[in-house]
Amino acid sequence: MELDPRAAAGSPLYRRALVALFGAGVATFALVYSPQALLPDIAREFAMSASASSFAIGATTLGLAAGMLAWAKVGERVGRVWAMRWAMVLAVAVGLITPFSPGFASLVVMRFIEGLMLAGLPAIAVTALAETVAPLALGSAVGAFIAGNTIGGLSGRIIAATTAEYFGWHGGLFCVALLALAGAVLFLILMPGPVVPAARSLPVFRALIENLRTPAVAVMVAQAFLLMGGFVAAYNYLAFRLQAEPFGLSPAQVSWLFLAYLAGAAASRGVWLLVRTAPPTGVLLGGLATMLLGLGVTLLPWLLAIIVGLVLFTVGFFGAHSVALTLASRRAGDGGRSVAPSLYNLAYYAGSTLFGWVGGLAFAAAGWGGAVAMVAGLALVAGGLVWLDAMRRGGLRAADG
Repeated sequence: MELDPRAAAGSPLYRRALVALFGAGVATFALVYSPQALLPDIAREFAMSASASSFAIGATTLGLAAGMLAWAKVGERVGRVWAMRWAMVLAVAVGLITPFSPGFASLVVMRFIEGLMLAGLPAIAVTALAETVAPLALGSAVGAFIAGNTIGGLSGRIIAATTAEYFGWHGGLFCVALLALAGAVLFLILMPGPVVPAARSLPVFRALIENLRTPAVAVMVAQAFLLMGGFVAAYNYLAFRLQAEPFGLSPAQVSWLFLAYLAGAAASRGVWLLVRTAPPTGVLLGGLATMLLGLGVTLLPWLLAIIVGLVLFTVGFFGAHSVALTLASRRAGDGGRSVAPSLYNLAYYAGSTLFGWVGGLAFAAAGWGGAVAMVAGLALVAGGLVWLDAMRRGGLRAADG
């Protein structure tokens, strides 16, 4: 029997791939979300509304959504690891220039281009790993990339907000770009090439249509669109609430609330302990219920209650997201499975862009309560879609039995 040439867990090649993908995850998501705690500062400098300032993030997530399928196609043509390397180099180069944009319009344009380049990482990473790492070790390797995503998103926000107190928001964004440069160098040096030929699949756009025509997959893609939209909106406008009276927190102080992400990262792995004894669709609905509970708690007028509510909301989101992403791939047919993660990510960032902006309109109209109502509405629609799909498929246990 021919041995699988791909890297086994614990081998030197496997460890190289883990560290490389961790660095790529840090670089990618530090750049994407670094302006989030700085939105009030950006709004003040350019004399604009909260919803308008959100385009500093929305432009990047729109670029991510727009570039997702294109990078998947590039990866098929030139090789997935090579495509990721080019994406990383171009994204960091743009990221180093972006903080020096002379106005808000140019900042938005540069952030959009940055998103287009960054899309090459999440669009290709999982499939590229499957060509390098043995199947039994793939789960933990993907986990390293997700861990890098979480640490990158968290550190990008905290570093940007902390350094902005000394160097302004421009300096904060530049410091994050330097962090991304370090992560990119790590990736470029360590990421091994594929050791097996790329698996054959349907052309990208045929696979996309096949997935969208499969209701069970489309429902999970809708989860990405609705839940990520609500998640980003909540974090965007909570910063405005906490920097205003009666709380009066500084951007650096607000950024430390993003430590709630660590609880979310733990939930994205811990949720699978629940799946051992409960149907995954039911666990997904439990995550949505936890999000709603956390949102309700953030309406209380005490900082400690808001922190507790934010942690609950974040845990619920990451748990639901982890299950939905897995089910999207699991439910896809053989021909569309390689594209399912890209489709999910496309919806994920499209929702972030749209509802990150709409949440600002709700916040302007009715304050934090208005933003909470919008996010809760998205979670309820998401839950309704999951419930109806499960009933159509024979119930919660039958849906993914």
